[in-house]
Amino acid sequence: MQFQWYPGHMTKAKRQMQEDIKLIDLVIELVDARIPLSSRNPDIDELGKNKARLIIMNKSDLSDENQNKEWAAYFKKMGYYVVGLDARTKTGMKTVTNVVMEACKEKIERDRRRGILNRPVRAMVVGIPNVGKSTFINSYAGKACAKTGKQWIRLNKNLELLDTPGILWPKFEDQMVGLRLALIGAIKDEILNIDELSLELIKVLTRDYAGILTDRYGVDETQTP
Repeated sequence: MQFQWYPGHMTKAKRQMQEDIKLIDLVIELVDARIPLSSRNPDIDELGKNKARLIIMNKSDLSDENQNKEWAAYFKKMGYYVVGLDARTKTGMKTVTNVVMEACKEKIERDRRRGILNRPVRAMVVGIPNVGKSTFINSYAGKACAKTGKQWIRLNKNLELLDTPGILWPKFEDQMVGLRLALIGAIKDEILNIDELSLELIKVLTRDYAGILTDRYGVDETQTP
């Protein structure tokens, strides 16, 4: 299967993010914990260079717990702050603010030395389609948030979030990345062959998680493709 999908609105969204990045202190990047590397837009690293970085491994309740720990260690080694959570149930959400403040402590201290008090940390929330960005923002902000124009969301006097559209990148060099993105719903179903995609998922599950289909559906895995 060949995967390629980059609508024109994504080009416009990326251009807007390049402008908005000048206004922010921190990039909060959501990834899908089931495919943390494949669900990272490589353009974000260029966009967010010289900014504090936090990776939210969302949907961590759906992924392998041991793999979650390994990926968290991997990202931390690369210099990112990392939080694993499930935005739907708010599991892990309480730690986000503390990590945000830790990631931006140099900025806060720099402001203090300059006599700038109470200027909120401004964070841009980014991620590809279907990683749960809106769910995260709604769960994190709750009813107490106030929108202040553009897509700015003021959580409290210390933190403001800038929401951004979910964007992919123009070309998948590795078609396995495209496959993984298709499997988590980051690529629209209309342009996919669902039958072929389903067979690929079965191959992945029987190879990496033997017995899971038998346990869930009572099927004989030796008869799967």
